[in-house]
Amino acid sequence: MLLNRYQFELLEAGCDEAGRGCLAGPVFAAAVILPDDFEHDLLNDSKQLNEQTRYQLRVEIEQKAIAWAVASVDNLEIDSINILNASFLAMHRAIDRLKLAPEFLIIDGNRFNKYKTTPHQCIVEGDAKYLSIAAASILAKTYRDDYMKQIAAEHPEYDWHKNKGYATAKHRETVLAIGFTPYHRRTFRVTDPQLDLFDE
Repeated sequence: MLLNRYQFELLEAGCDEAGRGCLAGPVFAAAVILPDDFEHDLLNDSKQLNEQTRYQLRVEIEQKAIAWAVASVDNLEIDSINILNASFLAMHRAIDRLKLAPEFLIIDGNRFNKYKTTPHQCIVEGDAKYLSIAAASILAKTYRDDYMKQIAAEHPEYDWHKNKGYATAKHRETVLAIGFTPYHRRTFRVTDPQLDLFDE
């Protein structure tokens, strides 16, 4: 069972990103402030859930959260500042959009660029430990998937409606055969074995 809060005395937002290991498209991030009594048996790291469950949870998160926001950093910015900094920037933009200013941040992962003067704690695999980070992972993932499905119509040969821009074998082969689109990250090596592989 996921924990509700890391720091109970302060208004806390959980933050997570989606799309860090993709060959194409933006990186998305979300920030979510949940009420103290929020509970949900299905809420978990978005990677552990099927698509239908993620979208069902998104509706409930948006209805019940005290505040939530989603933001992105596009592929051109990613190429300019690198994917790690782009992930932090997307989280900062999401926090900026919250209707309430959080007093404490919990961040999925082990690194983060400090947001203004707000204290934070990085938590490895936080999306599988804390409800607000799990909720943020759901929003970041579903909003990014929506975006990738939308642009897939412009370049159907890359299969983005299925792979969402991740470095699947077919996506790599298509890039090597016909090249990049305006949505691809040019600084990512198509043959890099360190890229995340993900296929729904």
